[in-house]
Amino acid sequence: MIRRALLSVSDKTGLAEFARGLAELGVELVSSGGTAGFLAGEGVPVRAVSDVTGFPEILGGRVKTLHPAIHGGILARRDEASHMEQLAAHGIGPIDLVAVNLYPFRHTVQQPGVTLEDAVENIDIGGPTMIRAAAKNHRHVVVVVDPADYPAVLDQLRSQPEVSEETRYRLAVTAFRHTAAYDALIARWLGERMMDADPFPQELVVAAEKVRELRYGENPHQRSALYRDPVGGLSLVGARQLGGKELSYNNLNDAAAALALCREFSDTAVVAVKHANPCGVAEGGTLAQAYRRAHDADPVSIFGGIVAVNRELDPETAEEMAEIFLEVIIAPAFSPKAVEILGRKKNLRLLETGPFEDLAALSFDLRRLDGGILVQTADPLGEDREGWRSVTKKQPTQAQLDDLLFAWKVAKWVKSNAIVVAKDRTTLGVGAGQMNRIESTRLALKAAGEAARGAVLASDAFFPFPDVVEAAGEAGVALIGQPGGGMRDELSIQAADERGMAMVFTGRRHFRH
Repeated sequence: MIRRALLSVSDKTGLAEFARGLAELGVELVSSGGTAGFLAGEGVPVRAVSDVTGFPEILGGRVKTLHPAIHGGILARRDEASHMEQLAAHGIGPIDLVAVNLYPFRHTVQQPGVTLEDAVENIDIGGPTMIRAAAKNHRHVVVVVDPADYPAVLDQLRSQPEVSEETRYRLAVTAFRHTAAYDALIARWLGERMMDADPFPQELVVAAEKVRELRYGENPHQRSALYRDPVGGLSLVGARQLGGKELSYNNLNDAAAALALCREFSDTAVVAVKHANPCGVAEGGTLAQAYRRAHDADPVSIFGGIVAVNRELDPETAEEMAEIFLEVIIAPAFSPKAVEILGRKKNLRLLETGPFEDLAALSFDLRRLDGGILVQTADPLGEDREGWRSVTKKQPTQAQLDDLLFAWKVAKWVKSNAIVVAKDRTTLGVGAGQMNRIESTRLALKAAGEAARGAVLASDAFFPFPDVVEAAGEAGVALIGQPGGGMRDELSIQAADERGMAMVFTGRRHFRH
């Protein structure tokens, strides 16, 4: 039987209805601080924690429930005679239900300009202790941390004397996950303040909140769900969907790739992605011009693809996008007219992220493998020509260097082995994910065709042999950019010199597997 309940919550959603329902069932309600005041204001009879403990709240509310009269009442096993005898000897009443949620640490650290002091003051101590105690003793105590579970608990109590063993167990698991995620969030936020000194802690903790389950994963036989990074700030996951059907696992994976590449550009840019690889990328004087260039770079692959733009989507560009089948369009903003135009395509998803510069940058990449997790610092956004050096007799022009920087940004987000051919800040051909670099080169050059003459070619890694230079020279490529640092660099430089080509070493590799 539930005779006494302890209620102490930060999020008071649904609390009045839950507490009133318990009181109507004859349950004595015990509460502290703001929760007690809230319930009293709602006309719900409530007893103060200090009346139960015989001890006032101290230290500005830091200590109020950390008392044997509370934790003894929660932790006592009802089937253990000695436990119940000790409660009686000390005048402690059992607590049969604990409804607690925690100080809003996540909300606090998401505020602009939050200080360490503000964050620390919002670390809950008594709440997690009560939750863990109740969850540990779930055979005898009902623990509720999520307001969404209030109705189910009340429904059971109205129809039967006890909350079922199955429900108690489920609620206990939810409670332990809740406190684990809470502690992980605190450890993550505090730890990131010293990441330069300790980027890879001995114990890695990850906290994430489920946004929703997805219809399926990469394939229909796989299950999947979307989780949000609770301290990640604005992100793709939090983007506002303005239209279209539910996003799929593959939509989100491709959208993340498109958004990451699009954020590399400060000038007006459009990125089209298919299967997480760029298929058409362009900068332009207007968004419509950039879109046309990106579309025409690979009009076959863009069909059914994902498109990201780094400017508000205007009606002119929307009209052109509406002419073909696209899965998702991502933009910092959409004009109302653009939404109206694209809204005619009922299945097209529109994702409005807010200003790209406000989106959170990745700190780490995590990849699951059998028995463990690979962790690395993220390849940061932002590319420039610092550290580049010309290594051939032929020197590149300024226009060619501009094109190479554009191609280099694209190559960074192409699956290795990556080759990107570009001209006039537009991709002409992309070679991705091949087992050898020359095959990626052949694919990129084939896609570029005659347009490769006078173009630039970017490679995400150095050349082990001069074959890429030879193929590029035969196609008429004018400038090659590669990281350099290979044992046979001189052979590639010699091959470029023999063909009157320019070559630049960037000094940085961008493998992406």
